Amino acid sequence: MGTKIISVSTNRKKYTTKKQRAQSILVRLKRLYPDATCSLTYASPVQLLVATILSAQCTDERVNKVTPELFRQFPDAESLANASIEELESLVRSTGFYRNKAKNIKAACQMIVKEFGGKVPQTMEELLRLPGVARKTANVVMAHGFGINAGVTVDTHVNRLSQRLGLTNHEDAVRIERDLMKLLPQPDWENWSIRLIYHGRAVCKARNPACEECELADLCPTAPKISPQNANVDVISGAVR
Repeated sequence: MGTKIISVSTNRKKYTTKKQRAQSILVRLKRLYPDATCSLTYASPVQLLVATILSAQCTDERVNKVTPELFRQFPDAESLANASIEELESLVRSTGFYRNKAKNIKAACQMIVKEFGGKVPQTMEELLRLPGVARKTANVVMAHGFGINAGVTVDTHVNRLSQRLGLTNHEDAVRIERDLMKLLPQPDWENWSIRLIYHGRAVCKARNPACEECELADLCPTAPKISPQNANVDVISGAVR
């Protein structure tokens, strides 16, 4: 039995520009979460749209418990457009704000059927016309439903971490998105969001961020510095083999 000593760097990396730092963060996020993908369960763009609407103020895990029965009964835009509000409210109740979500789902699907031939539109301008759809939802649908990176999805995790990482001075999601779009390569816009969400859930939590475990700490201006007595070692108990 013994103690395993692991060296820890305490020097913050210095970069000439914010863009260089953002792209270094991106490289690390890719390494940390190589298989990160949208965690909502869906089989078509309209199902992704509905699931994303339901995910507002609700966990993806809860949404994924609700959507199997919802999509079993109403699998496409036409059936959702014709569903009664009472049926939809009953099925999505546990996601919270269920009355407003049910109303928006039905109205959005009615517009999709009436104006877009039953197919979810593939442009930001058209998606934003749908009831209940703002840029966050539109970005998710375009990226994961159609493979189009039109913007950066900013949810609560991306909002929080982008500020902590010093990549934006804004709190408004639209302004944060604009800042991130200037810093990141377009092909990585959506993968950045997904990976940052994973990191927010696992490490950089809202109330108690685990900065001592964070592999982005040396790139993060808000991470506390390690105290001198613990500056160069991280002691992990365990057998040395």
